[in-house]
Amino acid sequence: MDFNILKVYPDLLDLASLTVYQRNISLKDIFRRDIEENPNFNFRTKCIRPIKKEGKVSMEILLHHLTTKEDKDEKGKKTGSRSFEMARSRRLHWIKYHIEEQKAKNRDVFSYLDRVNGKSIIRTYLYDLEKEYVIILEPQRSGLDYYLLTAYHLNEPGGKNQIENKRKKKLPAIY
Repeated sequence: MDFNILKVYPDLLDLASLTVYQRNISLKDIFRRDIEENPNFNFRTKCIRPIKKEGKVSMEILLHHLTTKEDKDEKGKKTGSRSFEMARSRRLHWIKYHIEEQKAKNRDVFSYLDRVNGKSIIRTYLYDLEKEYVIILEPQRSGLDYYLLTAYHLNEPGGKNQIENKRKKKLPAIY
């Protein structure tokens, strides 16, 4: 039996003791339960969906994105590939907990106008200040639903400062 399915926030998933195959099965089971097959996967009444890639919605791509990080070369430039990240993966089951806003203290939910590829895009951040964990949602153009972009632990250099700077310049409303 996979005991990770029983883990709840703030516990971390036990992945280090598993083979790669076992780890992938465990993460898929949690992802399927909390996100893919969850009919109530909503944030404040708005449905959350994965981003469409090439016109298709792929849950596999979303799971891959939530458990890996972008690779960078020695100069810090993105290489276009992604590698497994333990810190993200051990917290996969935290997404549902934060989306359902079960945490009452030491959190902040805010929207911020990000610059992405030369465009201004509103994004909504769910920030667990105590555990230094962030979930990023992007409102769909219709304003009716959200895209789940990513979720990660602030373990990279400068990550916490970046989120704190966005909090200081947050929009007056949550979108």
